[in-house]
Amino acid sequence: MLDEARVTETARRVADLKTAIEGAIVGHARLLRGVLACLLAGGHALLEGVPGLGKTLLVKTLGDALALEFARIQCTPDLMPGDITGTQMIVQDEGGMRRFEFRPGPIFTQLLLADEVNRATPKTQSALLEAMEEKSVTSGREHHVLPAPFMVLATQNPIEMEGTYPLPEAQLDRFLLKLEAAYPSREELGAIVDLAAGPAPRPVAPVMSASEVRTAQALVRDIVIAEHVKRYAISLVLASHPDAKEAPAEVRRFVRHGASPRGVLAMVLCAKAFALMDGRLNVGFDDLREAVVPALSHRILLNFEGEADAVSPARLVKAIVAAVSIGE
Repeated sequence: MLDEARVTETARRVADLKTAIEGAIVGHARLLRGVLACLLAGGHALLEGVPGLGKTLLVKTLGDALALEFARIQCTPDLMPGDITGTQMIVQDEGGMRRFEFRPGPIFTQLLLADEVNRATPKTQSALLEAMEEKSVTSGREHHVLPAPFMVLATQNPIEMEGTYPLPEAQLDRFLLKLEAAYPSREELGAIVDLAAGPAPRPVAPVMSASEVRTAQALVRDIVIAEHVKRYAISLVLASHPDAKEAPAEVRRFVRHGASPRGVLAMVLCAKAFALMDGRLNVGFDDLREAVVPALSHRILLNFEGEADAVSPARLVKAIVAAVSIGE
């Protein structure tokens, strides 16, 4: 049975984590909430935004606030799969015998920042995303399990396409959420100037341990979702399919393929995480509405007309939310 005291205590610990991170960065409240929900749901997040918005700083600060092993990969076109996953090397022992020995790559960590992931070649992207999905790496005949918890936060720049390799839809689907980094407001820009140009800030102290994160991730799955709330989540995903009766006119016009089953799983898991963060024992409709855009927008494939008109998938998801009633 779900323990209300455990939910309340976990919500308090996550609130402390959020407060610690907010002390080192300015703004990005929605982005940070999405990242924390993704962490609690046990998934990976793709952060998209123009350079200079603080995406990398947010991830590094999260690494400081969690007592987890942290590593960073700067993705470039010459990055090889073995540079991420590790490789077999020939070593010689004291007796002069040579043998192969696996040297782990930077992916053998608990929190991994893959900066500018769309600058890596498709071969390297595939190696990274395969390890994300399987939570393990196979080298030769050896199978190596990644540490737990394990989370990848990848960043990409949406405006600079030269020299990049956009992630194909099948690989985008591996990310639980796609989160947008927005421009700061006037007030936030002033606070950024004060923080960055003022005295050096204090380092962020660890707030949660690896065991606490694993406990919170297990607790997320115990959060209750009522049958009628689950039906609403399913209706939202079905409405993203252009041939479905639930699909609004914009989806029928601009979408070639709708969200996969991973879409409804991502939405429900993140809705459970949002409920836990707010100290509630069950998922509400508002939790699903908060999760639906980051969970579905990168899982919708536009047709030729949609691409020609530069239609935003997030706009289509919002149209779906407006079209699907709670009673469906």
